[in-house]
Amino acid sequence: MTIHSTSEVSEAYIALGANLGDREGTLKEALNRLDHYDGIEVVRCSNVYETEPVGYLDQPQFLNMAAALRTTLGPENLLHVMLDIEAQLGRVRDIRYGPRTVDLDLLWVEGQSYDTADLTLPHPRMLERAFVLFPLSDIVLPDEDSSGLRGIITAALQDIDGKEGMRLWTSNVWERGSEHSES
Repeated sequence: MTIHSTSEVSEAYIALGANLGDREGTLKEALNRLDHYDGIEVVRCSNVYETEPVGYLDQPQFLNMAAALRTTLGPENLLHVMLDIEAQLGRVRDIRYGPRTVDLDLLWVEGQSYDTADLTLPHPRMLERAFVLFPLSDIVLPDEDSSGLRGIITAALQDIDGKEGMRLWTSNVWERGSEHSES
């Protein structure tokens, strides 16, 4: 597959989740693969939360987190890289909202609106999910948010269901996250 880059750098936010196998290890490996991909830099990572499944309930609990990326890839190209990483890490899509080794969702790219067969931005369900909003609120920095995402997250958290199912798992799943944010 050919991935085209743009010369412009964008900040993108993604959600990561896992509920099969070594959940924490898989999240770390997904971040590592993203960070080592040409045109992608992981700049900040949220806390990791253990959460109840949504939709299909007969499955193990998830670990969920979010990451801020700096990328020269366009949104669809970034999505394709994320889907490739899911496949490399054993993701199988057989039950909608079912168990998975890893799930990577592209949530937001600098406030861009995008609607194609493969990708909708902002992510159409991100404001309905506590397991997305809590991690996002950890990493969308008010002083660096020119797109207004912080205000959108804060407003959505006021009325969100599922807060009681959120439990802090760890505050640092990806060690290099703090190194990169200082550079």
